Amino acid sequence: MVLVAGVLAACQPDELGYGPKAQRPVSDPIKRKMTDLDMPSTSPIMIRIFKEESTLEVWKEKRNGRFALLQSFEICKWSGKLGPKIKEGDRQAPEGFYEITPGLMNPNSSYHLAFNLGFPNQYDRSYGRTGTNLMVHGACSSRGCYAMTDAQVQDIYALARDSFKGGQRSFQVQAFPFRMTPENMAKHYDSEYMDFWGMLKVGYDHFELTKVPPKISFCEKKYVFDATPLVDGVPFRAAAKCPAYEVPPRLQQLVQEKQRKDDEKFQQLAARYEARAEREKRWEERQTKFANILGGSAEASTDGTSENTEPAATEATASVVPAPQQTRPGTAVETQAVALQPEKKESPTAGFFKRWLPFGSKTEDTEGTVGPIETTATPAPKP
Repeated sequence: MVLVAGVLAACQPDELGYGPKAQRPVSDPIKRKMTDLDMPSTSPIMIRIFKEESTLEVWKEKRNGRFALLQSFEICKWSGKLGPKIKEGDRQAPEGFYEITPGLMNPNSSYHLAFNLGFPNQYDRSYGRTGTNLMVHGACSSRGCYAMTDAQVQDIYALARDSFKGGQRSFQVQAFPFRMTPENMAKHYDSEYMDFWGMLKVGYDHFELTKVPPKISFCEKKYVFDATPLVDGVPFRAAAKCPAYEVPPRLQQLVQEKQRKDDEKFQQLAARYEARAEREKRWEERQTKFANILGGSAEASTDGTSENTEPAATEATASVVPAPQQTRPGTAVETQAVALQPEKKESPTAGFFKRWLPFGSKTEDTEGTVGPIETTATPAPKP
């Protein structure tokens, strides 16, 4: 019996050469990908999260110093909706930029393995946002967290652990509502969080252009990316006025160019969504008016009105309300009717991204040049 018990104990997974779950190696397929991409096993990592796409990406540094996408994981479950976490108990998964240190790793999580996002960060605290224990973890169950399968979080945890072994002091998690393209931004042009997302997009663009995680600072209740104070020793403080700072000129120029191109596409697409929303609103108003008139005729007949009055009411209805099928949104008739409308004023979304060109930079200069660094304060985004 003792012998049988010993054999059974030896068959437990943790004893089959894998060791404790927090110490297990990265899976073989990911090891092969690291070799193919010229990534040392202990090089730094960075994580990007996209709510709408339910995607978690692990990026890892190559030997040339640039980061490349190592693995995309489908998020098993996240809670809440698009938008930042505001307060404890709202079950919102956070959005923003977070730094994960070794102390935020949890090898003993009841959700297999986990790491804490470190919410709230300095930006969140400057707006009084609250929340605790916001994690990336296993077990596919979420109440404000980003939940993965156990197998997925096993690899994610191992990659983070190995990066710390290689000397990385913290790795960055960038949590976005969606991929920050002008197409996606335009789809949500009327969201109350557009200013917040426009600010996050600057950091997103910094990484897209450099493939190096941006340095994150906070001042005037906003994020500042890859900024260096002009006076040594002057700190950035989330709720205080920004010190005079600069962004590397070449990076600043590239971000300006990208933001201007994105802004042009955003305006075009947002205008289409606005026009479509306006057509749908007019259609609903017509339908409601038509239904009310028909309802009035029905009430008149039930009140004992002579049947001879019904044709007159129907005729009046036809003269007041166009037949629904003649003005259905998207038809040639509707398109022609829209074309005859007076020209609209400039869309409120026009020039949106220009507000979020690198903070402290001049946005309108002669073509091909980069404006001087300014130190005037930029209005804080709507939280």
